[in-house]
Amino acid sequence: MAKASVPKRRQKGGDETAVRERILAAAFAAFMKSGYATASTLEIATRARVSKRELYAIVGNKQEMLIACISERAKRFSVPADLPALRDRRTLEQVLVSFGTKLVLEVTDPTVIAVFRLAIAEVVQAPEVARALDSTGREAGRAALRKIMAGAQASGLLTGRPAELAGQFNGLLWRDLLVSLLLGVAERPNPSQIAGRARDAAAAFLQLHPLPNDGSSC
Repeated sequence: MAKASVPKRRQKGGDETAVRERILAAAFAAFMKSGYATASTLEIATRARVSKRELYAIVGNKQEMLIACISERAKRFSVPADLPALRDRRTLEQVLVSFGTKLVLEVTDPTVIAVFRLAIAEVVQAPEVARALDSTGREAGRAALRKIMAGAQASGLLTGRPAELAGQFNGLLWRDLLVSLLLGVAERPNPSQIAGRARDAAAAFLQLHPLPNDGSSC
């Protein structure tokens, strides 16, 4: 009897995961169509083909749904577990190019741009949208970049505060691209253009921060 109950528990867990994904997809669609403040839990439950009771039990209230939607995307901004040891500047440059390429690819995805626009549109009626996007979504990318900078600092490849170094690289990476995309006055760059942008940002950043013991700049 005990053996027979294991597959049932696994099946139930798998079903709940599928329902959760369906609810989050429905919530995101409702937020995009109606706006966060206007979208109702009834509309979301109807789209997800679940009861409101099931919706609250599996995901939670509307704000929790929004945070879950953003958190799922934010997972993509984490630093890979197999990040190479930062023993030299060449490796650091490769890591910055790789992470910068990944970051721009993810953030310029049309669904992410739509979330940014939603946060801006709802900033008066529902400021929690912008707070969730900043503290959960954008912070994931900032934290990952700070981790890279802290590793480079610990290896003697950079000097300065990791947060400030991360901010400088971000500025070189993005320039005015994100604002232009939000305004709809620029098209999303293709993968080749994004990789080139990341390479240029990494090269410019390392030029601004020569090796601490490098006397060639004197």
